[in-house]
Amino acid sequence: MRSTAGSTTRTGRATRPDRADRVRRFGLAERLVHRATGGLMLACLASAACLYFGPLARAVGRRYLMVTVHEWSGILLPLPFLFGLLSAGFRADLRRLNRFAPYDREWLRAARRRRTDPAARPAGKFNAGQKLYAGWIAGAVLVMAFTGLLMWRTGLLPWVSRTSAIFVHDLLAWAIGVVLVGHLRKAYQDPESRRGMRTGYVSRAWAERYHSRWLPRDRSGD
Repeated sequence: MRSTAGSTTRTGRATRPDRADRVRRFGLAERLVHRATGGLMLACLASAACLYFGPLARAVGRRYLMVTVHEWSGILLPLPFLFGLLSAGFRADLRRLNRFAPYDREWLRAARRRRTDPAARPAGKFNAGQKLYAGWIAGAVLVMAFTGLLMWRTGLLPWVSRTSAIFVHDLLAWAIGVVLVGHLRKAYQDPESRRGMRTGYVSRAWAERYHSRWLPRDRSGD
């Protein structure tokens, strides 16, 4: 029996959509940048937790190792992005993320009113929530890197106290943790979106339902 998007076999096991029912969403470069950035971010947050929380610090020990992991994961965090710029597909996705269209504002209005009908939330390749998240996390990483550098190299900017840098760094770390949990929660609720980031392909039915402004163009539209 030929399977279609969302179909199951007679044993009840879910099947993959046929090639004709799939749409390429991400290339290899975009997926590698996402995985590398996510891994470095988790290493940074995990090592920070082992330094910040007393019980966890005592249980793990190896404080010097945790400090080294935290510093270097933070230093390396921008590298996947910089390497990704070598890819035309990655640069095209950056342009989409940086472009806020009128229908993105419509998406946000529908989200505020808690409308769940996808027709009320038109979206391009990325919806307004994903665009806001990408912009916020990019800015937060830059501020974290800057304040972390000030903490690491005391006296680099004499007019900025180390206490101020620590305060901003810690406060933003909590905010990133909360936002990242929300990001992971949304990803967990959308298996097709996770499949797109894992394999590069999504079902055409999913794309037409949740990203209606993307498919009707040329498979690479906004």
